[in-house]
Amino acid sequence: MFQGFKEFILRGNVIDLAVAVVIGAAFTGIVTGLVEGIFNPVIALIFNADDLSGAGLVLRPESSEGAGDGIVLAWGRVISALIQFLLVATVVYFALIVPMNYLRKNPFGRRKKNDPEPEAPKVPTEQELLTEIRDLLRAQQSREN
Repeated sequence: MFQGFKEFILRGNVIDLAVAVVIGAAFTGIVTGLVEGIFNPVIALIFNADDLSGAGLVLRPESSEGAGDGIVLAWGRVISALIQFLLVATVVYFALIVPMNYLRKNPFGRRKKNDPEPEAPKVPTEQELLTEIRDLLRAQQSREN
């Protein structure tokens, strides 16, 4: 039972997945900082709001009597999440997908698209091989005599 677990854990794809989760968590912090520090203030300025996540449409204001909470249609949070998603997707595409597709098409040491096709080595026909064998046997017999 432990042997199967050990094999599962030591598989390359499990380790790759763990690394991807750790890198993704760190990358999320960077993107969140970028969205909250740069994009949200610019969009909040455009829509005249103090904070983009606070931007929205008030459907029912908070009552002063404390009887009920206000209802706000917070479209600013949706826009903020959408911007964050688009940033992550853009970075993943250009930092991971494009280079991997390039390497898949043109691995290191492979020829470029403009390079001519290398000529395949000429494969001798059966008759040429038999003629060569005959000539070698004749040469060997003449050395022995």
